[in-house]
Amino acid sequence: MLLSPTILSARPVGPQVPVQSLPAPAVRPPAAMPVMESAAEALARDGAEYARQFGVATEEAARRLAAQQASVMATDRLAERYRDRLAGIVVEHRPTYRIVVHLTGQVPVPAMQLRTGGIAVPIVFETGARGTREQVVWAMTWHQAAIRAALPKPPGLGLDPRTGELVVIVGSAQAGAGVAAIQQRIEAIAGVPVQVRIINQVEKNLDVAGGARVEGVSPADGKRYVCTTGFTVGDGVRSAVATAAHCLDDLSLRDPILGSVPLAFVGQWGWGYRDVQINASAVPLAPTFYADTAKTRLRAVTGQRTRAATRAGDFVCHRGERTGYSCALVELTDFAPAGDICGGACLPTWVTVAGPTCNAGDSGSPVFSGTTAFGILKGGSYRRDGSCAFYFYMSVDYLPAGWTLLRAGADPASNLAADRNLLERHSLRQ
Repeated sequence: MLLSPTILSARPVGPQVPVQSLPAPAVRPPAAMPVMESAAEALARDGAEYARQFGVATEEAARRLAAQQASVMATDRLAERYRDRLAGIVVEHRPTYRIVVHLTGQVPVPAMQLRTGGIAVPIVFETGARGTREQVVWAMTWHQAAIRAALPKPPGLGLDPRTGELVVIVGSAQAGAGVAAIQQRIEAIAGVPVQVRIINQVEKNLDVAGGARVEGVSPADGKRYVCTTGFTVGDGVRSAVATAAHCLDDLSLRDPILGSVPLAFVGQWGWGYRDVQINASAVPLAPTFYADTAKTRLRAVTGQRTRAATRAGDFVCHRGERTGYSCALVELTDFAPAGDICGGACLPTWVTVAGPTCNAGDSGSPVFSGTTAFGILKGGSYRRDGSCAFYFYMSVDYLPAGWTLLRAGADPASNLAADRNLLERHSLRQ
């Protein structure tokens, strides 16, 4: 790991250098402009990966991903309607595509059908969950310190949306007293039902590298390190890139379109529920991100998914410098990673996505579905053999105050034209 993960808050950086005073970047025209994917093309590309993983036709895969996005409003309404009983909402893909609402109690709720995304999606209600999401999340929040103190090493904590249980993730060395004993001990502390999972793994921030490449020289050892960009953001005056807080402060963007662009450090937020750094650019940046391994295809951000609206079973993708483009399912939407990698204990605000595709170098990479932004990758959980059990990301909900995700207009292709015009203007200045 390049930097200590004990960054507590946005650090003052002294007098800020106005973006206008930054030197103009050395821009070189690229050999080939990347392809700007339309929303339909982005859906089709993610759908091809979905089809490969779940063994369905590509047309069916695209319909399911369209339904995934279109069903959010309906599941948000159901979550509010059944809030007092809700353990969680899960998107299931086998044996059929459906949405399952898990509730406490035994009072049945009739199934319904949602016509969206070109298909009819069954919504079924399963009762008998042991606790509600609200109860478990509050238990994690209020009793985390006591739970950590009760075990030899701080465990990972999360909500199982299917059972309404507090998931406590420990290694086999910690389970010497037995699963039942640990369960009873934590239930006595938290006051909610507990599920103990024994997984020999280590959770840590991913080393710096990723998405659109950014580089910097460490003042500590004089070595050059690479990091990642997640999405472009703005504060009404400046445009900037959002990346992981455990990156270097002063960075330069290495981009196939814009060449080398200096990025002025604005601030970093790395405490509890955040891992994000903002670096501003003197060059206006388009609301686009690379969505393929070779960085030949761009997508324009058209929307964002809140953490509250994210469901276990959502199919999401990320693009990291080390592992490239890959997709997998969301597992836990209320997760507190083990250890002290959030400037201390992490809050239960992180979202986990199943492995096996994550590795050192993906930190800061964008997590997305189609052209919808979900979050910025923070870290991963690795088994003893080095394989990725899951990665976890910070929702774009938690961008620092005053900064918002930049989105494309009605014609995403115009962003690529803007980049081309920018190149021409800077080329004339050289």
